[in-house]
Amino acid sequence: MTSYILVWLQLGGCALVICLAGPFLVHYAERISASTGLSQSWIGLFLLATATSLPELVTGISSVAAAAAPNIAVGDALGSCVYNLLLLVLLDAFTRDESVYGRIDQRHILTAGFGVVMLALVGMLVLVARDDLDLRFYHVSIYTPLLIVLYFVAMRAAFFYDKKLAIMSDGPPWEPDGSLGKAIRGYAIAAAVVVIIGIWLPFIGQQIAEIMSWKTSFVGTLFIAGTTSLPELVVIITAMRLGRIDMAIAGLLGSNLFDILIIAIDDIAYVDGSIYAAASPVHAVSALAAVMMSGIFTVALLYRPGNRFFGIIGWVSIALITVFLLSSYILYLQGV
Repeated sequence: MTSYILVWLQLGGCALVICLAGPFLVHYAERISASTGLSQSWIGLFLLATATSLPELVTGISSVAAAAAPNIAVGDALGSCVYNLLLLVLLDAFTRDESVYGRIDQRHILTAGFGVVMLALVGMLVLVARDDLDLRFYHVSIYTPLLIVLYFVAMRAAFFYDKKLAIMSDGPPWEPDGSLGKAIRGYAIAAAVVVIIGIWLPFIGQQIAEIMSWKTSFVGTLFIAGTTSLPELVVIITAMRLGRIDMAIAGLLGSNLFDILIIAIDDIAYVDGSIYAAASPVHAVSALAAVMMSGIFTVALLYRPGNRFFGIIGWVSIALITVFLLSSYILYLQGV
């Protein structure tokens, strides 16, 4: 009984530390935006997304390099994508006066589109990149460079698209406030705390799977991914309180792109072969769920629905919750 309590206390402790680090990431990211003149959407897409995805990065690398648990690594990355999109429900619930999708800039459709492409590719790889299609250069899959290139193409496209919109809006010139160095140091310290916790998480995940007799793909996708997605949760709550909704959305979508990049990095770190071949094909369910949820989000941005059930959430949120619950149930039944 003591071991049961201890492992869950460890997971709760990791969650608490991540929650405490989250607001500092938003605070210092906003100060970096003010000091550099970069838009809040771009800061969210790059800086916030990178920082809040550091647990997935460290968890993934330690899962494949130290814990020999590729299912936890892939499940954590793809599960985090699903959790990030589920957080849109929370944003919708917070905006009681109107649907949140009426307040989000449509520029985020570009990032969501790149996310669909990368998620679909990973879903396909965990299904077919084995046996005769398990093509590798040494231990690294030949499909990994494609994911890396796609990520940087997405970042470049988002940067220039954001820059183009900024020129068209002809907004006021930015003025540096002289605190860039301090903001970068604060950001780095908060990010370092998140990294340290991320190193510990895969080992906790394996203990939970053993003690509870659960499947590692289920634990990695639901519990580890849920914990490593806590920075995104804290960030969007903080950003919403500050009225920075586009920074919050950019952070969520950017985290999804970075999480897919993490799978490519995990493949490089996994010396026993291709991570796509080692991971269970059931992870395609998470990838497909994230694709569906991204599609729902894109439709909502274009359609901008206004109807709300019980004055709390709209049909978009109900659809997102339904996809999440269905994919979680399938993983519980079919996971390994």
